[in-house]
Amino acid sequence: MRTRFVPLVLASVAAKAQTFEAASIKPSTPLGPLGRASNQKGGPGTTDPGLFTCTNCSLYWIMADAYPFHSYDFSGPDWLDSTRFDFSAKMPAGATQEVFRAMLQNLLADRFKLSVHREKREVLVYELSVGKNGAKFHEGTPKDEPEDDAPRGKPSRDDDGSPILRPGKVVAMVPEHGRLRSDNQPMEWLAGILANQLGSAVMDATGLRGRYDFVLSWAWERDSPGGPVAASADSLIREVQSQLGLRLERRKGQVEVLLVDHMEKTPTET
Repeated sequence: MRTRFVPLVLASVAAKAQTFEAASIKPSTPLGPLGRASNQKGGPGTTDPGLFTCTNCSLYWIMADAYPFHSYDFSGPDWLDSTRFDFSAKMPAGATQEVFRAMLQNLLADRFKLSVHREKREVLVYELSVGKNGAKFHEGTPKDEPEDDAPRGKPSRDDDGSPILRPGKVVAMVPEHGRLRSDNQPMEWLAGILANQLGSAVMDATGLRGRYDFVLSWAWERDSPGGPVAASADSLIREVQSQLGLRLERRKGQVEVLLVDHMEKTPTET
């Protein structure tokens, strides 16, 4: 059911004539054993805020940077994930994340003739609510961000095989086990994490408006050997109720979806 049609070229306030100082799009350089790896660096909030690069980067990834979305609230051609390029873009000093997204939107519109719109659709979603015995966690307290100078790598595991999370590290996945840690986070944050794991929108109907501390552990499986990691929905739903006292139930709900109206596979020359 279509309830709204708004061309983003006209509707996006962020997409005012913002352009990169210089931008290059070249045929992809294969990376990794199967040529499928990507290397993305730079941009606002990184150590190199003035230069964004993505080697062997799919158009799907670039679109996700330009128009933040999840797999469940996006509709576009299948070739977006397999069509790859090397992107390089120089930004003006002080460019914010919002400006960066607007510049990516304009780059895609200019070079790939991208046009998109958003509309509301009724789909099956998960509704997150408080169980009949109440929530099994308490409000948190504000915490300073801990200094984290530990070397990066695979997290340590406890006796059950679940990853051990340090303060400030809020989610981790290891083979067959997942764990998240909420340090003074709202329910909206939890709903977003659950949505990513379940591959479906999660609507917060808990009525809980504070910020909370808790740890949640669950088991996950692979879709196929070597395939993408996906949460075991039954395990996650069961553990959310057992450990947190919250329920996840399937319902029909309205989700805003980003749809691709047109996009060329080959970019135009500069």
